[in-house]
Amino acid sequence: MSASSLERTARPRRSRTRSRTVNGRPALAVSTLKPHQYDLRPACASLVCPDCKTWVPITGLQAKKPKLVPHDTGRAGKAPAVRCQGSNRLVTVDVTVRKWEERLTDGHSETVHRRRTTVRRKPKVAVAPAVSQIAAQKQMPADDERSDGCPLWLLREMKWASTESAVRDAETRRAQLPAGEAPLGAPPVPLKTLHPERRTS
Repeated sequence: MSASSLERTARPRRSRTRSRTVNGRPALAVSTLKPHQYDLRPACASLVCPDCKTWVPITGLQAKKPKLVPHDTGRAGKAPAVRCQGSNRLVTVDVTVRKWEERLTDGHSETVHRRRTTVRRKPKVAVAPAVSQIAAQKQMPADDERSDGCPLWLLREMKWASTESAVRDAETRRAQLPAGEAPLGAPPVPLKTLHPERRTS
């Protein structure tokens, strides 16, 4: 693969440049930017380019015509080499370093003392169950009758097995009563079928 076929990437942004090219656009006034969007210290004079929204060095800050250095829109070595339209744009430094530091300090103090807004969330309301779900809950056994994963029919069989012997004993004792004896105060049981006659007027 030849070197000409490789895609060019953005070049590193130099802090100083010897280019005499001047952008034809109007000069960018530093006062139109926010204090945190530019740095007027001589060692690292730079600002956020309004076109590509990245930090770009300012060359010739002590000279008569400071301007932004030529730069690409993307990150150096990763993004494609696309030249930003803000390259070589003149910069009007109409803010002193002392005034800039004061504005930066005041903005920082206001941000630090700003209180957070308390967000009160609405309580979550439980969704009402459907009619079929309510009917299913009524048919389910009580908590003391439930077992670990046992089906309902098996629980019924187990309950019947625990009471079967007592039921059999009661049936046996009932069958051992003497013939003709009945509970006190109970009416006699008729032995033949009764056929009531209709009254004639």
